[in-house]
Amino acid sequence: MRVTRHGLDTAVDALRAVLPLEKPADAVLHQFFRDHAKLSQNERGFIADAVFGVLRRRRLIDHLMLKAGQTKAAPGSKALHGPRHMILAWLAKVEGLNARELEPGLSESEAKWVANLKAVSLADLSLAEQAELPDWLSEKLSGFMNDDDIVSLGRGLMQPAPLDIRVNTLLAERDEVLRLLQADGLAAEPTPYSPIGIRVQGRPPLNRHPLFAAGKIEVQDESSQLIGFVLAPKRRSMVVDFCAGGGGKTLLLGAMMQSQGRLYALDVSEKRLANLKQRLKRSGLSNVHPQLIQNENDIKIKRLTGKIDSVLVDAPCSGVGTLRRNPDLKWRQSPAGLDELRDKQRAILQAASALLKKGGRLVYATCSFLPEENQDIVAAFLDRNSAFRLLGAAELLARNGIALDTGEYFQLLPHTHATDGFFAAALEKTD
Repeated sequence: MRVTRHGLDTAVDALRAVLPLEKPADAVLHQFFRDHAKLSQNERGFIADAVFGVLRRRRLIDHLMLKAGQTKAAPGSKALHGPRHMILAWLAKVEGLNARELEPGLSESEAKWVANLKAVSLADLSLAEQAELPDWLSEKLSGFMNDDDIVSLGRGLMQPAPLDIRVNTLLAERDEVLRLLQADGLAAEPTPYSPIGIRVQGRPPLNRHPLFAAGKIEVQDESSQLIGFVLAPKRRSMVVDFCAGGGGKTLLLGAMMQSQGRLYALDVSEKRLANLKQRLKRSGLSNVHPQLIQNENDIKIKRLTGKIDSVLVDAPCSGVGTLRRNPDLKWRQSPAGLDELRDKQRAILQAASALLKKGGRLVYATCSFLPEENQDIVAAFLDRNSAFRLLGAAELLARNGIALDTGEYFQLLPHTHATDGFFAAALEKTD
């Protein structure tokens, strides 16, 4: 890694913009790059790596700063504190750069501080610091995981997420797409579990690729792709994506239905549905019907009561399963926020269940690994709704030729499956 004075200074500015953590880090960084349009691709890559590297390893960095102390800067020089200090700690201790490699961007006092930092022992890191998690989240995990598993999970969440894409089976086949990507010099291979997924090494700008423009591929983590095979919607059926968001799973379901039947994409955000409509144009799907709703009790939902064959509830959640790609969520989420989310999750699941016909299937999903957002929500729902039974996730996947057994529930974890942390429960209406 080559560090220049300009690159370091600009990365510090970018991190300073992100650190209030009032907005998602990727959105702030996207705006930063728009405001600094003259940055080269190499500079943008270094800045993104530095910002997300600091967010991923903030517990370690805070520990190092405390142990190493902060040398007061000479008058007129750059102070050793805040974003600059954090990036230097990341470069020196996480990336392993020595003072000589960093010298082009360092003052004399900074070079001395880096040398001190290198000597800091990591023998006394707490469990939460080892796992790079906030204390409250580490404590929650301790309720159902041992220390070694917490550290393993945390280390899995520290790794940058791979680039997974989903083949739009309405327009292409996976083998065909693989050949075309590889012919263009991209390192691409089939995903381990999803029969319609491809994993691409590096960060190529796939949104500029002809396959993307033609609607033949979409960026989608493998865990998210597999949810479609848990729901397994049939052609010519009536399906609802209850919390459609930007529409990644909507497009997946529509392709699995071969653009037949009727697929309602519901969401409370007009902006998210607008993004879905743009993606729909590329997809070739004609069976998707986006609908803006006010809440889970909207009259548009009431009209569908008892008419639907399959419902997907990708519920609003803490998002802790996506910390590989959204490390800032560790510092933006809180226990109080979780309490509010659980109330929403219960209400949405109950409202969505009313749409199903007898024999219909409902899949409740989150990008979380916390039982209070997952198993506990489902168990409470089943206690209140005797007309529903839990289906085995492994059996549902096996019907589609996917050999993946995570138990009664669908539960993926980054350190075990190299995917986002994802949960799903499949429920059938029996009465």
